[in-house]
Amino acid sequence: MDLIIIDGCDASGKDTHAYKIKDMFERMDKKVEIRSHPEGDNLFGRIAKDALLKDGSAVNKLKASIFYALDVFRSLKKYYDEDEVDVLILVRYLMGTAYLPDPLCGISYEVFRKILPTSEHMFFLDVNPEEALKRLNKREDREIFENFRDISRVRNKVFSIIDSDWHVIDTNKPIDETYKDIKKILEEK
Repeated sequence: MDLIIIDGCDASGKDTHAYKIKDMFERMDKKVEIRSHPEGDNLFGRIAKDALLKDGSAVNKLKASIFYALDVFRSLKKYYDEDEVDVLILVRYLMGTAYLPDPLCGISYEVFRKILPTSEHMFFLDVNPEEALKRLNKREDREIFENFRDISRVRNKVFSIIDSDWHVIDTNKPIDETYKDIKKILEEK
């Protein structure tokens, strides 16, 4: 099974590009599964999402982070060894650690990076905070981290922990241009 990881800050186009990648592989007659965390099909994901939509208290941020991680583990357990899936796309995977307070952020990233499966196709979709806020202002529901301060802080943390195994993709440009960059990397294999 091919594993593709799509991470990025809020409003960077993670789900949009995951579905474009899914369409590409399905046109090749591949069976594709997307897990976009937090998922609503299990208790861990529902608790994480509920906490994300509440006030920005430390308790809700911690609750969102813990249950988000449990949701990721659940997805791996459910799909990773499944023979019926050719391509597994995990959205919001390792970089969720950047939402944790310092120094947990870097430590958690290193631990998860060592124990969780990774791929040659790990994409970090980068959007500047100003563009992210423009996109977020078009949404009805806002999560607790979806504000200029948190987006900037998380983006800075990501760039302090990210390593050379990640493909950093500029998503400040139009969707089709961004997708061409991703598709080119996927077709290199």
